Amino acid sequence: MSEEPDSSSNSYIREYWDLVLGIITAVFALYFNHIQMSGLDTIFSALSIGLLSITVSEIAEILAHKISEPYGSFLLTISAVVVEIILLFSILLQSAHNPDAIETVKGGIISAVLVDMNVLLGLSVFIGGLSFKEQQHNEDTSSTYTTILYVSSLALLVPGILDYTRHGGEIIKQASLAIAFILLLFYIVILIFQTKTHTHFFKSTARSRIFRYKKMIKEHLENSDAEEEHSSIYIFDKLPKIFNFLSMFVLIFIIGVMAEIFATTSLPLFKSYGISTGIAGLLIAIISVTPEIFTAIKAAKNDQIQRVINIAMGASTVSILLTVPILLFLGYMVDINLTLNFNSLQVGALIFTVILAWKTTDDGETNYFEGLSHLMLFLSYAIIAAFY
Repeated sequence: MSEEPDSSSNSYIREYWDLVLGIITAVFALYFNHIQMSGLDTIFSALSIGLLSITVSEIAEILAHKISEPYGSFLLTISAVVVEIILLFSILLQSAHNPDAIETVKGGIISAVLVDMNVLLGLSVFIGGLSFKEQQHNEDTSSTYTTILYVSSLALLVPGILDYTRHGGEIIKQASLAIAFILLLFYIVILIFQTKTHTHFFKSTARSRIFRYKKMIKEHLENSDAEEEHSSIYIFDKLPKIFNFLSMFVLIFIIGVMAEIFATTSLPLFKSYGISTGIAGLLIAIISVTPEIFTAIKAAKNDQIQRVINIAMGASTVSILLTVPILLFLGYMVDINLTLNFNSLQVGALIFTVILAWKTTDDGETNYFEGLSHLMLFLSYAIIAAFY
């Protein structure tokens, strides 16, 4: 009898640590921002964004379990990209009095893909590979996504190439808007391809005997009293879908407030410590991608590498095809001249990442060495970005 309260309290800690800490750090961020303690408000707002984003991803995952793939992973990636857009747009608004803001946003756009494809995918594949010798997924998924990402990366080269010609800033702006419009149309076609005509391309082939066995165990647990007892602890498991959506909106609103504090205070802080815009973009990307990393690692440890592929590559696709057009449109609405003339390091790292992802996933099998390869590429880029 005496162990029951401890077990219950441990369950509450396990279920709500991210939400509780996220709210606490948000309160500290607001307080330090009010008394103008620069540095502390940046740190606590970043922590709050990361922690509350984890809660948002958990609610999205609850909703995702009620629908089949690829819709589940699609919902997870959209919830994460919303946080990314809020964070980057908040920084973009600082460009009126901080010239580094636009370059930081550009770095954040590219870094989001690099973190998704190298840190999220690499770390998940590496950890999954330590538990399972090889993990199998639907090769049509990775083949389709790498093709999409390769074409999209080449499209982002266009404004950068024009930047090396005699064309002025107005031509580059027009080219950026045209590319953004094309990317948005491309995304609409891909969305139809993914959710309507070729959904089987994004579903697990379930060739792994371990995966099938775990799936059978999971289905059995869902019908057991133990599973019912566990699900009753987490309140979002019991809420109707409409309330879960409302909860997500409330949390995203708080994240938006934290993003405004972070955007206002982080850029001067980065500059005072000599942190390059490339590293600043990486830090922003890591903050926004943190929830997906937790979800993907958990999936990899459960031999659900198909889910990892869907999350990593799906989020990367949305980061280019949806985040870029939305940020350019928002920039246009507030009269901020955001263009897509990325530097050669950013586009080169993006293309090399896509090529590596194609090589490591094209056969439908992954292992820890392939995950380590992605991590090595990311670390190499981070070192260059620090001194670029």
